[in-house]
Amino acid sequence: MHYNYKYRLDPPESLTETLLHHVDTCRQLYNHVLYKLNEADEIPTRYEVQDTLTDLKEWWDTLGDVHSKVLQMVVKRVYDNLSTLKAQKENGRAVGMLKWKPPREYRSLTYNQSGFELKNTSGRPTLWLSKIGDIPIHLHRDIPENATIKQVTVKQEPTGEWYATFGIDVDEDTPEKPENPEKVVGIDVGILKYAHDTDGYAIKSPDFSEERERLERAQRDLSLKEHGSANWEKQRQVVAERHANLKRKRRDFLHKLSNYYARGYDLVAVEDLDAKGLVELPGNSRNRAGAAWGTFLRMLQYKCKREGTHFIAVDPKETTKECAACGVKTDKPLWVREHSCPSCGFEADRDANAAWNLLSRGLEDVGVVHSESTPVETALPVDTPVSAKRVVETGSPTLKERTASAVSE
Repeated sequence: MHYNYKYRLDPPESLTETLLHHVDTCRQLYNHVLYKLNEADEIPTRYEVQDTLTDLKEWWDTLGDVHSKVLQMVVKRVYDNLSTLKAQKENGRAVGMLKWKPPREYRSLTYNQSGFELKNTSGRPTLWLSKIGDIPIHLHRDIPENATIKQVTVKQEPTGEWYATFGIDVDEDTPEKPENPEKVVGIDVGILKYAHDTDGYAIKSPDFSEERERLERAQRDLSLKEHGSANWEKQRQVVAERHANLKRKRRDFLHKLSNYYARGYDLVAVEDLDAKGLVELPGNSRNRAGAAWGTFLRMLQYKCKREGTHFIAVDPKETTKECAACGVKTDKPLWVREHSCPSCGFEADRDANAAWNLLSRGLEDVGVVHSESTPVETALPVDTPVSAKRVVETGSPTLKERTASAVSE
């Protein structure tokens, strides 16, 4: 299986200057390749462009300062971006053209297959990069012994910190998914309650209002500074750090929640959401973007694969309208938060009803008939949500057991 491991680097000032020089050279090459493609009558293949790098070095002296594999990955980056634009256009989205990268929008370089090595000199780990040197690295967790490092991406964050992301392949057998899953769950995501599952648990959306307020205050202060001045740069650093703090807290919550479901169940059924499309809808788009549903579902998917858990993304159409008990559809405006079926009398929280419908459809997709696929009663009252702060820690042994104490107050 493929994983990404991210570590913080601690380059000295001399190596920081070298890193910045390499990144900026890559940025200039990116812009050069993009210019040539825009001028060409017929787009050449990526490998044809890569073959021209040797000739470029004859008159572009600084290209020789950068490892050859890194330069090849710059060309690949251009073509990957072009492929993304093409795919969006084919899906009916209005897309423009790729733009040249200014310095602040190009912050990374990638070594692929060669040109890097993890070392341990005198008990201190370092990352050796070809034509750069040895950079101290904080290995806060070990890379598995049975792993092969395929590539390393070095990036400077807006905060000024440097990180290395290792793309590794782990030689391990993927756990087999159970043919007849016993512990199954449907999850409906939202804003008021981040997740509502078929066990009756409602996870509150994490409250980042204080972090957002501090960020907005810093942004207002930045707008009052003279652009490019020393005070402006100092305040820009503050804004970047508060952005990073908010992002870390959000991802921490999503990792813990996705771990909880991936490790605690045999089958997880979720909505097949177009998260990007939902954010682009008018009204309340900020809360939808902050919810990061797409990130949560991607985390949950790869963790389910790692744990041998069925991950089923089903069509969410009319899961809110349809009664989970009898199937009769009832229109409900958004402000109605309770489901009350006029046909069979089944009553439940709106999101709980949707979660049951997601689970039923997920079981049908894998051809499983489950005795508990019909809601009889919820495990918790619908007005007793679970605080997001009580989501269990990542890697905790309690994740392997479905207990109320793991998530309840």
